[in-house]
Amino acid sequence: MNNSNPVGWFDIHVANFERAKNFYQEVFNVKLTDLPIEWGKQAVFPFSPESPNISGALVEKADYSPSSNNTLIYFETEDCVAEEQRIEKAGGKVVQPKLHIGDFGHVSIFIDTEGNTLGLHSRK
Repeated sequence: MNNSNPVGWFDIHVANFERAKNFYQEVFNVKLTDLPIEWGKQAVFPFSPESPNISGALVEKADYSPSSNNTLIYFETEDCVAEEQRIEKAGGKVVQPKLHIGDFGHVSIFIDTEGNTLGLHSRK
């Protein structure tokens, strides 16, 4: 990982997808775009791949319960596997090994030493 901004994506977990989608669209005066349903109910905030800013999505979770750990931040990496190999050695746990997400690349999910759930994202 280089010294550029390492955060590349976020998920906000929600219980009621339509209610949450309407809330964020109204509050931020934006249109969220639904992703393919086979990935579960998800809607993406506006983004530009050329922009230095990050974006993210609302993600409906069946087992959602409100807490302070329902937003998932993804760190950009060259290849998720490299960091996966260091996570357990550093005291964390990989809970979702590298997973292909279509044209968007790959993700991995892990738990850090403090119990926080975080993600990795790579294009390859």
